[in-house]
Amino acid sequence: MQNSVLIVEDEKDIREAITVALRRQNYQVFNAENGETGLQLALANEPSLILLDLIMPVMNGHMMLDKLRADSWGQTAKVIVLTSMDDTADVEATKERDISDYIVKSNTSLQEIVKKVDEVLASDKQ
Repeated sequence: MQNSVLIVEDEKDIREAITVALRRQNYQVFNAENGETGLQLALANEPSLILLDLIMPVMNGHMMLDKLRADSWGQTAKVIVLTSMDDTADVEATKERDISDYIVKSNTSLQEIVKKVDEVLASDKQ
């Protein structure tokens, strides 16, 4: 079965760049520009992994993550937070929500994001 990734990111350029990079690695990719759409797509498609931005319009990433974790499938959904926020308190508070990783966009290349997705999904198969 093909792994799927949901990218929840309001910045179109970033969303599109990650989409192209992941599709090159044969991932099925879904996109959402805010947490509300992201939550709907996550629950409808049950992706293998969610890349989740925190600062977004309509519904932010923290709220989406809380609502996701309230769902029976969403309780164990794999989530990598992908954000511009590197505030230590926010990192710790977010990690307490049982995420796979916390990536600061400005410190991470596209190749490193794809590698992290590969690593998190590979850990499923062990």
